[in-house]
Amino acid sequence: MQIGVFGNHDSWYVSELCRVGNARGHQVYPLLFDQFNVSIETSRIGIHCGEIDLKTLDAVFVRTMPPGTLEQVVARMDMLAGLEAAGVRVINPPRALECAVDKYLTTQRLAAAGMPVPATIVCENSEAALTAFENLGRDVVVKPLFGAEGRGIMRVSDPELALRAFRTLERLGAVLYLQKFVSGPGFDIRVLLLDGQLVGSMKRTPKDGDFRANISQQGTGILHVPTERELKLAQQAASVTGTLFAGVDLMYNTDLEPLLIEVNAVPGWRGLQRACNIDVPTRLFEWIETSASVCI
Repeated sequence: MQIGVFGNHDSWYVSELCRVGNARGHQVYPLLFDQFNVSIETSRIGIHCGEIDLKTLDAVFVRTMPPGTLEQVVARMDMLAGLEAAGVRVINPPRALECAVDKYLTTQRLAAAGMPVPATIVCENSEAALTAFENLGRDVVVKPLFGAEGRGIMRVSDPELALRAFRTLERLGAVLYLQKFVSGPGFDIRVLLLDGQLVGSMKRTPKDGDFRANISQQGTGILHVPTERELKLAQQAASVTGTLFAGVDLMYNTDLEPLLIEVNAVPGWRGLQRACNIDVPTRLFEWIETSASVCI
């Protein structure tokens, strides 16, 4: 098969997918979003990235959605949707990426489906955010709508610092996304799923002095066997967001009830692979090879 991988220029994940895919006899091409080019005429749409005709590919893995203007992000999604309409398999599908890349939309859909999420308030001005801060118990986590690996997340529990932070974000034109701080056991659980099936799971603990358990933030991960309830919640969250390859994060509150924190449609697996002693790229290629043969 011919497979493209959209990712950052120096991405370890892109390198691993290319290495494993090429070793299995596929042709795997690294791709950059800033190099895509679409030509549109009546009854004819051409989609290229550099010299590669993307419509000739069998599948495309999306390993990043880099920062950009609203227009740039929308155009990337439109391009991926065009590939999907042309019969190229996109993993994850554009609609899933649109949902999972947006924390507000993800949380809203999970809650609408009756799934447990932390109390969350979304607004656009600092006064409303300060009221939300009070309503959420004066201990909140403020997150960027678009972000990954724990970047840009801060915990605020002091009213004066909260107002300063909210006013700064308001001046920057940011949406204020506040969640009640989950003060249960000091760990979270990452469940990695592929087409609804468990690939691996780990329990992540933050480093001393931090509340973020992300491996990229120097958290530590150990093998975890998810309970039936944890696995079911993760599978339901992936289904609600439409993600085929999903990293679902859960936490427990003080009542030891699980809450869904995030669904990642571009999940990292470096730490999980070590913790679980599994080969994630091989699992991905085995799955796409099997599913392609079924389609034939």
